[in-house]
Parts: sequence; structure tokens; C-alpha cells
Amino acid sequence: MEKRPFATKDQLEAIAEEYGTPFHLYDEAGIRRNAQAVKEAFAWNPGFREYFAVKATPNPFLMSILQEYGCGFDCSSYTELQLAAAVGARGSDIMFSSNETPFADYALASELGAIVNLDDISHIDFFEQAAGGIPETVSCRFNPGGMFEISNGIMDNPGDSKYGMTTDQLFEAFRILKSKGAQNFGIHAFLCSNTVTNDYYPKLARVLFDLAVRLQQETGAHIAFINLSGGVGVAYTPDQTPNDIYAIGEGVKAAFEEILVPAGMGDVAIFTEMGRFMMAPYGALVTRAIHHKHIYKEYVGVDACAVNLMRPAMYGAYHHITVMGKEDAPCDHVYDVVGGLCENNDKFAIDRALPEIEDGPEGDLLFIHDTGAHGFSMGYSYNGKLKSAEILLKEDGTFQLIRRAETPSDYFATFDCFEPYAHLSQG
Repeated sequence: MEKRPFATKDQLEAIAEEYGTPFHLYDEAGIRRNAQAVKEAFAWNPGFREYFAVKATPNPFLMSILQEYGCGFDCSSYTELQLAAAVGARGSDIMFSSNETPFADYALASELGAIVNLDDISHIDFFEQAAGGIPETVSCRFNPGGMFEISNGIMDNPGDSKYGMTTDQLFEAFRILKSKGAQNFGIHAFLCSNTVTNDYYPKLARVLFDLAVRLQQETGAHIAFINLSGGVGVAYTPDQTPNDIYAIGEGVKAAFEEILVPAGMGDVAIFTEMGRFMMAPYGALVTRAIHHKHIYKEYVGVDACAVNLMRPAMYGAYHHITVMGKEDAPCDHVYDVVGGLCENNDKFAIDRALPEIEDGPEGDLLFIHDTGAHGFSMGYSYNGKLKSAEILLKEDGTFQLIRRAETPSDYFATFDCFEPYAHLSQG
């Protein structure tokens, strides 16, 4: 698959002139097309809902776009709950899936009426205290253990994951929750991350559908929904074939009709939580080449760093890079593309074949693809580096600032208790 930027060089230079570099850019048209496709792919299930994983891209402007397509929000912390509430989400608009959850987080989730997805059987009493009782609708997270395999091999090892309950714990949790007044139950599972195969959701669905039939028969609990969580990935490398959400939807439908419908459970709603699939391809990190270094290797230094995009440093993840204005130029130079952190893993690319890159104050702009999920959100403040702006490229070609860049006053704001820095935290 050829990767092409969703913006032109002129558009990026105009944004850079107004806001500087680096910046995160999002493609409104692409986000809308994709959200509509997800909605259509699961339209066969009347109760279907995508709960966008706020952790992936916690920006209220983008969340509001997804709301137009019926999306709810999957939250995992107190602050994410506040963010969902700020865009008007309440009650079943919010799925609260967390682990090692503080008391205050459960209390706020209860106050907002969110559907709480319990990660462990030991949380039941803790949650009951925080919420002032067990609500009518509750969900539990399942971990089958062992290896998770599909037709093309082992996908992941749930047995090494800290998330979810064992099979026996899940059955016991349903019985306990039912005795405490729960009437409608959900099952949730997340077994693989960033799968680039149309087989993952259908295979997971079969596991959960079989489990749901057993749970309803053996505990008498009413299964209201099954949450397939995330895991549907994107094609980060050009040689990968992107997932087909329509084929995925049809695969889940086939499993639904084969397993749940004959069991009299055709009213079960299907939920998803696709942060990466919903947003990653529709975001980019735009950075300027500012230095060259010629030592044992050839380095291109840019004004972004792992503070702006941690995935390459943290996971060794690949992100495609386009040198703007040189999209069709030969890739006849080999560079490490690096940021300015005092860490040797602060590299966006290693031994990457690219066109010749010009550096300096007016150096080439580099478009780092597929950063729309887990890009800005994973940033941190090491070396006193500041987070960059987020910009929305609107459908009409104009652009809108949707989060300003941090300033030194933001960095110093929490030092207002230290007298010498008090004035710095005020601007």
C-alpha cells in the first residue's frame, strides 16, 4: 500500500508559519469516512456501538466528531471520565474500563452513570463501596489465558497479560453481582493489539459468544452486550494490507448468527473500542529537519522528539516518513531520523532510505504517518520538552487549532508552591 500524506506541502508550510513545528495534524475528512464505515459494517446489529478509546487521542474536538456517528467513549481514568463528560457524554455513552482502579475513579464513573467494566473479581466489593451499590448493568473483563491463535498463527499470549478474570472467576463474579442486584451483564475481552488481519474480531467473537451462552445458561445472568474491545490495527508499514472493516463486520455477523441466535440470544448488542483503527491513519506528526550529523552513520536531526511520539522509542515501532515536496524523489539516502532527547532510543527511523533531506531553519518538512492514535497522548516532559500543538485539517482545506502548544509557563505551573518559581508559573 502506497502511503501518501493527507495534506500538501503548501498546507503544512502555512500551518508551520502560524504555529511553528512540530505539530500533530488530523484529517477530518478521513476520520469521518472511517467512522461512517465502522457504523455501516456493524449496522446488522441494532445495538451496536463503537466506544472510542479516549486514551488513544484525548481531544474533545475529535471526540465530538465521532459523537456525530453515534460513538460513545471508553475511559480508563478519572481525567478521561471528566473529558467524556465535558463533551456531553453521560450514562451508557461511557464505558469505564480500568485496572487497579482508585476509589475516586469508581465513584465518578458511578456518578456519571457509566457502564463499569470490572477488571478483577476482587474489585466487586471495592466498587460497591465507591458506587454506593451495584448498578443494574455491569460488565466483567475476561482473560482466557494461554495462547490466542488464529489461522495464520499465534497472535498473542493472554496468559502473560495483567488484565481480566479467569474463566472460573468470571462465572463466580457473575453469580456475586447477580446476587447484589445486577440485572444486565456485559462480557469484555482484549486479547491482541494492532492485529492486521480480518480474522481477529470474528475469532474473538466466537470465543466470547460461546462463553456468553454458557454464562447465561449456568448463572441465569442476562447477557446484554459483548464488547470486543480494541485490537483491530492499522497498516503502519507500506507492505501491509489494511484491515477491511466490512469483512470484519461480516465475520462477526456469521459467528453471531451461528452461535447466539440459535441460543435465543439474538438481542445481544455488540460493542467495540477501536482507538487505533478509528484515528491512527488520520493523524501525522509534522516536524522540520534542522541538523545533519555525519559520524559513523548519517543522522537527520528534527525538532520533534519522543515527547511528541513515543512509539518508536518505546516499542521500536515503524512509522512511515514522507519528505514533503519529494514524494516521488528517489530514496537514495540512508538516515537515522532522530530527536533531541538525551536518550539514544529517541529515533523516529533507523537506517531508513529517504530522499536527500535539506536541513536548517527552513529545512524540509517531514510527515510522520499514522500518529493519530497513541501519538500526542503518550507524550511526557523529559528534558523539559514541551508538547506540541494539535491541528485539525478541515474538510474544506482550512485548518483549526484544537490544542495549543505547551509553553514554559505550563511546565512551571505545578511549581507554584515553590516561591522562586511562582512567577514563572504565571506566564
